[in-house]
Amino acid sequence: MSKALTVLLLLAMVIQVLKPLNLPGLRQRRDFWKIAVFAIAVMMLTVLVRP
Repeated sequence: MSKALTVLLLLAMVIQVLKPLNLPGLRQRRDFWKIAVFAIAVMMLTVLVRP
Protein backbone atom coordinates (compact mmCIF):
# COMPACT_ATOMS: atom_id res chain seq x y z
CA MET A 1 0.00 0.00 0.00
CA SER A 2 2.79 2.44 0.82
CA LYS A 3 4.41 1.88 -2.58
CA ALA A 4 1.12 2.59 -4.34
CA LEU A 5 0.68 5.77 -2.30
CA THR A 6 4.21 6.86 -3.17
CA VAL A 7 3.57 6.35 -6.88
CA LEU A 8 0.27 8.25 -6.71
CA LEU A 9 1.89 11.20 -4.92
CA LEU A 10 4.78 11.30 -7.40
CA LEU A 11 2.28 11.25 -10.25
CA ALA A 12 0.36 14.11 -8.62
CA MET A 13 3.58 16.16 -8.37
CA VAL A 14 4.39 15.57 -12.04
CA ILE A 15 0.87 16.51 -13.09
CA GLN A 16 1.02 19.64 -10.91
CA VAL A 17 4.22 20.77 -12.65
CA LEU A 18 2.80 20.12 -16.13
CA LYS A 19 -0.75 21.39 -15.53
CA PRO A 20 -1.87 22.72 -12.15
CA LEU A 21 -4.62 20.73 -10.40
CA ASN A 22 -6.67 23.87 -9.56
CA LEU A 23 -7.39 22.66 -6.03
CA PRO A 24 -7.33 25.19 -3.18
CA GLY A 25 -3.65 25.77 -2.42
CA LEU A 26 -2.51 24.08 -5.65
CA ARG A 27 -3.39 26.66 -8.27
CA GLN A 28 0.15 27.40 -9.52
CA ARG A 29 2.85 25.16 -10.94
CA ARG A 30 5.32 26.09 -8.25
CA ASP A 31 3.00 24.65 -5.56
CA PHE A 32 4.19 21.08 -6.24
CA TRP A 33 6.35 21.29 -3.11
CA LYS A 34 3.17 21.19 -0.99
CA ILE A 35 2.43 17.72 -2.36
CA ALA A 36 6.01 16.69 -1.52
CA VAL A 37 5.65 17.91 2.08
CA PHE A 38 2.37 16.00 2.39
CA ALA A 39 4.03 12.88 0.98
CA ILE A 40 6.90 13.09 3.49
CA ALA A 41 4.45 13.54 6.35
CA VAL A 42 2.39 10.53 5.24
CA MET A 43 5.52 8.37 4.90
CA MET A 44 6.71 9.40 8.37
CA LEU A 45 3.29 8.55 9.79
CA THR A 46 3.43 5.16 8.09
CA VAL A 47 6.83 4.43 9.64
CA LEU A 48 5.59 5.43 13.09
CA VAL A 49 2.44 3.30 12.86
CA ARG A 50 4.13 0.11 11.67
CA PRO A 51 5.33 -2.22 14.42
